[in-house]
Amino acid sequence: GAYGVEACETIESVTGWHWEEQCFITLSNEQCRFGYRDSIFKQELKDKIFITSVIFRLTKHPDFRTTYGAIAQELERMKITELSARAVANAVMSIRRSKLPDPAVTGNAGSFFKNPVISIGLFRTLQEQYPDMPSYPVSDAMIKIPAGWLIESCGWKGYRRGDMGVHEKQALVLVNHGGADGNEIRQLSEEIIGSVRERFGITLEREVQIW
Repeated sequence: GAYGVEACETIESVTGWHWEEQCFITLSNEQCRFGYRDSIFKQELKDKIFITSVIFRLTKHPDFRTTYGAIAQELERMKITELSARAVANAVMSIRRSKLPDPAVTGNAGSFFKNPVISIGLFRTLQEQYPDMPSYPVSDAMIKIPAGWLIESCGWKGYRRGDMGVHEKQALVLVNHGGADGNEIRQLSEEIIGSVRERFGITLEREVQIW
């Protein structure tokens, strides 16, 4: 998922090889129990299924969502006057290229943390102290806060210690400048989680899977 759209919105079913049962199984969209950066494959079926195919059901009448992030501004910059799936995709890719490091040049795993979803009550309390805090409604009771904004507000953007650090253009991305090992990256993520929790009372969850 990215920029207000989730892949699960178009997934019809998922088929995979079940290691324990030694057979293929197919799960419907509902059975996959998709959530924000979550599914049954990260819960009770974690490490038990090798996904081999996915069936998508697409629409001939797409719902263009251009209000998320800087999509509208990028479309304007690109002088796009007629919306299409390709035009929106190109705008999103352009935005991401401008923000994210090329993994062929700088080691990274993309977005390292999930955007936290908090209660309306907590958001309103934080908003009194941080009126510029960006937010995206999830439901009548919950609000999504950009993890990158929280991390940047704690001073981590562009941070570097040895060969590990935080990307200078996107605080959500941890980078390896060449010689850092997994334990160092994990330790850095723990320090970031701790500082965000101390300042905002929000506990970030890693999106990257660590064993």
